[in-house]
Amino acid sequence: MDNHKFETKQDYQDALIKLLNPLKRYYAEDCTSINLIATGAGHTRKTIGIEAFLRVLWGVVPLLSGGGDHKHATRLIEGIRNGTNPSHPNYWGEVTDYDQLIVEMAAIGYGLILAPDYFWSALSVEERERLVAWLSQVNKVKAHDCNWLFFAVLVNLGLKQIGVAYSQSTIEINLARIEDFYLAEGWYKDGIDAHIDYYTPFAIHFYSLIYAQVMENEDPERALRYKKRAKKFAQTFVNWFSTEGQAIPYGRSLTYRFSQIAFFTAYIYADVDATDLPWIKGLITSHFQYWFEQPLLNGDGTLSVGYTYPNLTMSENYNGPGSPYWALKSFLILALPDEHPFWQLPVASLPVEAGLHVDQIAEQTIVRSEDLKHVVLFPSGYHHTNYHTHTAAKYEKFSYSTHFAFSVPKSEWTLAQGAFDSMLAVSEQDEYFRVKRQVIEKTYTELYLYMKWQPWPDVTIQTWIIPGLPWHVRIHCIKNNRQIRFADGGYALGTGISATFKQTEVSQAYYLQSATGLVGATSISGAGQSQYLQPNSNTNLVATNTVLPYVGGDLACGEHWLVHGFFGDPNPNGVDQEVPRLIKEKQLLLNNNIIELNFLNSFK
Repeated sequence: MDNHKFETKQDYQDALIKLLNPLKRYYAEDCTSINLIATGAGHTRKTIGIEAFLRVLWGVVPLLSGGGDHKHATRLIEGIRNGTNPSHPNYWGEVTDYDQLIVEMAAIGYGLILAPDYFWSALSVEERERLVAWLSQVNKVKAHDCNWLFFAVLVNLGLKQIGVAYSQSTIEINLARIEDFYLAEGWYKDGIDAHIDYYTPFAIHFYSLIYAQVMENEDPERALRYKKRAKKFAQTFVNWFSTEGQAIPYGRSLTYRFSQIAFFTAYIYADVDATDLPWIKGLITSHFQYWFEQPLLNGDGTLSVGYTYPNLTMSENYNGPGSPYWALKSFLILALPDEHPFWQLPVASLPVEAGLHVDQIAEQTIVRSEDLKHVVLFPSGYHHTNYHTHTAAKYEKFSYSTHFAFSVPKSEWTLAQGAFDSMLAVSEQDEYFRVKRQVIEKTYTELYLYMKWQPWPDVTIQTWIIPGLPWHVRIHCIKNNRQIRFADGGYALGTGISATFKQTEVSQAYYLQSATGLVGATSISGAGQSQYLQPNSNTNLVATNTVLPYVGGDLACGEHWLVHGFFGDPNPNGVDQEVPRLIKEKQLLLNNNIIELNFLNSFK
């Protein structure tokens, strides 16, 4: 996309319209769907078109609510008229258990909550009855036991707002169940045995804050609870962003892109704490600025499936060509009136500090560089898996960087196809690699993260991560009853359009350098040599081509201790000859034995 400034409300309106305009030629003649490129998803072609149509509402609704307009908005009303009419040939249909339509109908509930004068008043009596009947199906079907429970809440809240029959019992049951997902300090899991990721901010908190704003008078206790949790969460979640607006790429559904900032737009909409407005405005501004500088679009100007560029490899099974328009949730700020302080106040810097930020609730450590521009997340791993696409790559790597985004495999055969950055990959002699997919044991402390995992029943790996920037250290104890090959990958370095880079070997450390930064890997002790490879193209989320330093080698049957160091710095200005002191006289409790680790300035 081309550069776009984000200073005034009009700037944000223009940005939204820039995203909406390319869709106009893809509306069906009866406006019941938007039919984009021919890629598929895990639901029917009909549902794919309905999804694209209804996801537009996440942007248009706040635009209309805040006094804006869009010349194609009337198509949405026409589509709702026809899609909810059982006599129409393209009727959206009966909703079934776990139906994708449960997700998409929430956007209509959103419209009835924020802009009822537009979405309700334009309908005739018969059309209103048909719309209510179609939406009310949500109270008769089962939804996935996760953030999906909020979709029925939004639908019923919308019906309540326009004064028609709705299900208060569904609202109460679903909100009570979501309470079971709450941990502490603002953190939710996305279900009982689920991961902690962006579904906490852009789903559960986002919907909670809409509820809190709308129901503040009728349900003050719950509204206040949601706002207090949001306040706590904001103080932690801000650490997921660099001062340049980049969020940490981590977890699934990353094709929703700038929905990463949706929580903060809902935070302002719900008036959680006005004193936070300046820095939140600064974050929202820089975040949108970052995304609008990326090549997000397909050739026809529509949003692509991918992250910073079109990339189906990293997508989820449920990502259709219209799925990325969930990113429009972050345009909730357009619902703010023209005189709102958000539009008047100057931006302020983020309330963040360099160094380690320990999150005992999420069991994650975030490290910020001295200049605050580079942020790395060190997660503790999960006992369970969610079976979504590339779960290991999206949740089980040892570190996730705002600058050196993670990669997903094209296959597990060969290191180049696997693109195993920030992971320990192991194989037999067949070059078919396995990585940590879940842990069987873990410990989280302020000093280190410990994980035990098994790529095969007869191979057990214990891993300790000592977080830091620009260096972090990994210690692996591998007990293997079969001969294996290993590759412990560092950060993936983008090589730009020309795919050029420079390699440097300094005292057994391999450094790779390009215009996008500097990365390195070294074997501090144990088997293995520092090497590098060029992964397959389009495996990384932000760079179409990358190079990857790693420590690799072969292990005979037995017990092996490996200690590796990994370097990452967005500053590409040459290899430091004075590599920082990695660890000095730190004591770690490893397998009931105290082991002294002394790593001094060993690289000259």
